[in-house]
Amino acid sequence: MQLNALTAISPVDGRYRSRTAHLAPFFSEWGLMRYRVRVEVEYFLHLSEIPLPQLAPFKAADAQSLRRIYAEFSEADAERIKAFERTTNHDVKAVEYFIKEKMEALGLAEMAEFIHFGLTSQDVNNTAIPLSIKEATEQVIVPGLKDLRKTLLQQAREWKGIPLLARTHGQPASPVTLGKEWAVYIDRLDAQLDALQRCEYAAKFGGATGQFNAHMAAYPELDWASFGNSFVQQRLGLKRSQITTQIEHYDHLAAWCDCLRRIHTILIDLSRDAWTYISMDYFKQKIKAGEVGSSAMPHKVNPIDFENAEGNFGVANALLHHFAEKLPISRLQRDLTDSTVLRNIGVPLAHNLIAMGSLQKGLGKLLLNETKLKSDLEANWAVVAEGIQTILRREGFPKPYEALKDLTRQNSIIDANSIAQFIDGLAVNDSVKAELKALTPWGYTGAAEALVETLKD
Repeated sequence: MQLNALTAISPVDGRYRSRTAHLAPFFSEWGLMRYRVRVEVEYFLHLSEIPLPQLAPFKAADAQSLRRIYAEFSEADAERIKAFERTTNHDVKAVEYFIKEKMEALGLAEMAEFIHFGLTSQDVNNTAIPLSIKEATEQVIVPGLKDLRKTLLQQAREWKGIPLLARTHGQPASPVTLGKEWAVYIDRLDAQLDALQRCEYAAKFGGATGQFNAHMAAYPELDWASFGNSFVQQRLGLKRSQITTQIEHYDHLAAWCDCLRRIHTILIDLSRDAWTYISMDYFKQKIKAGEVGSSAMPHKVNPIDFENAEGNFGVANALLHHFAEKLPISRLQRDLTDSTVLRNIGVPLAHNLIAMGSLQKGLGKLLLNETKLKSDLEANWAVVAEGIQTILRREGFPKPYEALKDLTRQNSIIDANSIAQFIDGLAVNDSVKAELKALTPWGYTGAAEALVETLKD
């Protein structure tokens, strides 16, 4: 079989390829090669600026030519690296040989040995991979989350005054508004989105076991720690871990995984609530001509988008949990378990994109069924008992909670009439009775609308 969308083993590169393709430049094998080439080239350019005597002839015009190696990196270039790898059986060494070949073509062969100078493969991997994660997060994941927030905010404002019977423990409870319930998710998402945007992307860069042995042997007079800091932090925009083994310790990457997991957990919660509201007939769903809800039951319009979102966020979280738990652990100065695990770093992000697309689609299909919302409120006048007994407490009425408890638990029917009769029998003045009778299930929503208004664009 030829590899294509129909024969791919993973659905992220098969069935859902159209949704995940934006991540290919960051996390495909081609993408990893390109980031490695970028790191190697920028490292060489940073060396040339020290300047080392052997790189004195290097000119600014040559820097543009070198940068084009990664800026114009092609699939043919990736195939060339794979050809080197078939001989070296080492993927980073193959990148080194590829760049040296390019330098020879540019007339820079005499300087080519300063490609990968003093480095181990992890100096390249542990800068290339966090750089790809950082840029994918900034360019793909965060914009997707902000688009989702925009959708939720628009709906929260549209529905801010739509009263909704709350259910705590599955039982009727003090009413809310639908917009305020959407605002809960926006508020939660805002906090974690802020945390995600403040995540640090750490890199290891210090030679074979972390202390610039080879660099100091060749040029003992240079401050290599300062060099490493300026390269990683200023040139690449990452945070350099100062004291490491051969590999990055991945604690910051684990924090990034955990932050994404919290975001996904919030969105799973949203997906399940939306699914439940649909099952309660609070929402209908827009029907698209030609679509089938069930292969056997023609009437069905299933909430599959919310189910798809929940499932894919769950897969993403399972992988992120493993990454956060596994990556910070390595035997002695290093073992290779991080390498094979990190090759999958794009997979949970692919499931994120699939889930986000499904969630957006599901939200876009929601049609508010106000008739059902109103009928449920009308059928649950007992929920105003909380407000009645609280006002009675204010008035010094004896044991108001117990009085309302007796009413709501002993009467088989609690409706507007039974509530009004109860109020009429209370030993309070007429103005208080009028205040109590003004309480209705659809009007007893507190500051719900005002809370929605506190949300910023």
